[in-house]
Amino acid sequence: MPIPPPPPLKSGLFGRGGAPKQPKTTATGAPPPKPPPGLRIEHRIGIQAPAEVIWEVISDLASWEQWNTLYPKAAGQIRIGGTLELTLALPGQQPQEIKPTVLEWVPNEQLHWRLSLMGGLVKTTRFFEIESLAEASCIVSNGELFAGLMGPSIGKRMGRAIYRGFAEMDEALKARAEAIWQARQS
Repeated sequence: MPIPPPPPLKSGLFGRGGAPKQPKTTATGAPPPKPPPGLRIEHRIGIQAPAEVIWEVISDLASWEQWNTLYPKAAGQIRIGGTLELTLALPGQQPQEIKPTVLEWVPNEQLHWRLSLMGGLVKTTRFFEIESLAEASCIVSNGELFAGLMGPSIGKRMGRAIYRGFAEMDEALKARAEAIWQARQS
C-alpha cells in the first residue's frame, strides 16, 4: 500500500508567527498550496549543540529509554515506510503502545511519522525539526498535527498534557545533546 505524501512542515505555510501573505496565484497561475487541515500543537526549544549531535540523540531510538519521558520505550528503523514501536507516556495518563509509520526523515534536519487511530477517525503527523542558527546553536520544533474527523477535538481535549509532554521531552533532549557536545569539546 503506497504511503501518502507528508504534509509540508519544515518551511510550510504555518510556520512560527502565522502564515506569510500568499499571492492569489503562483508563477504558473495555480492557486498557492493550503496548509494541512487540523490542529497543530508544537513546542520549540533552543539547544546549544550542532544539528548533528541533536540528530544523533533523536535517531538513536534504543537510547530513548535513558532520557525520553514521553517515549520511554522505542524501537524500529528510521526509514521511509518503516514502522516504529513506541510507548507513549503522556503526563497524567496510562502509557500506551503505538506503531506509527515513518513518512520522511532527513539526517540533521527532520523526522516525521504518521499514526492512525480509532479506525482512521484520528490521524496524526508527528514531527521533529532541527533548524541550525549557528555552528553549535539550533532551534528544535517538536510537535504534532491532529487531523481526521475526530483529530482536532481529541487534540484540543488532550492539548495541555500533549504540550507538557513535548516540553518535558525537549528539556531532556536539550540536556542530553548539550552534555554530549560539551564532552566532545573537552
